[in-house]
Amino acid sequence: MKRLRTLAVLTSAFVLAACGGQSVWAPDTAVEQARIVTGEQPYLELKTMVSNTTGRGGHSSLLINGSQLVLWDPAGRWRHSTAPERNDVVFGMTPALLAQYDSWHARNTHHVVSQRIYVTPQVAEMAMQLAFNNGPSLDAHCAQTTSGILQRLPGFEGIRSTWYPHVLMAQFETLPSVETRRHYESDVGKN
Repeated sequence: MKRLRTLAVLTSAFVLAACGGQSVWAPDTAVEQARIVTGEQPYLELKTMVSNTTGRGGHSSLLINGSQLVLWDPAGRWRHSTAPERNDVVFGMTPALLAQYDSWHARNTHHVVSQRIYVTPQVAEMAMQLAFNNGPSLDAHCAQTTSGILQRLPGFEGIRSTWYPHVLMAQFETLPSVETRRHYESDVGKN
C-alpha cells in the first residue's frame, strides 16, 4: 500500500510539472536593451489569427502599449533574435517586427485581425502587469489566458472567459471605439 501511495504521489508530481507552460526568461540586459517606448497614447491591440475558410480563430495575442510596448503572445511560436521573451511576454516589438509578426501568421489559409482600443495609462499598466505575472501559457490556452487578463481590467469586465480566439475577437469588437484592420497574404509554403 505504501508503494502504491508513493507511486501516486510521484505520478501526481510528474503530471503537475507537465501542466505548466515552457518557461523562457531572457536576461535583464536583453530586456532592457529591447525596451520600446512609443510616445503614443496607451492602447491594447488584440491580434487574432483567423481561418480564411471557416472564420474561426487559430491564435490570440495582445499588444500592450503602456510605459513600454510589449506583446503578450501566450503559447506563441513566433521568435526573433532581437525580441527577447519572458514567459510569453515579448519585448522589442519595433514596427518592422510587428509587421513581420503579422506576416508570419498571415498566409493563404489565415489572416490577422488587429483590433486596437485606446486606454488610460493605468489600464495599460495593469494589463502589462497581469501579462508579466501570468507565467507561461499552455498550448491551446491563448484565448483563455488573454480573455482572463482582459476581464480583470476596468472597462473590459464584460469580456467572458473563452477558449476560442474568434469568440474573444467578437467580444472585443463590441467595445466602444475599437479600430479594426486586417492583414492578408497569399504566400504558400513560406511560413
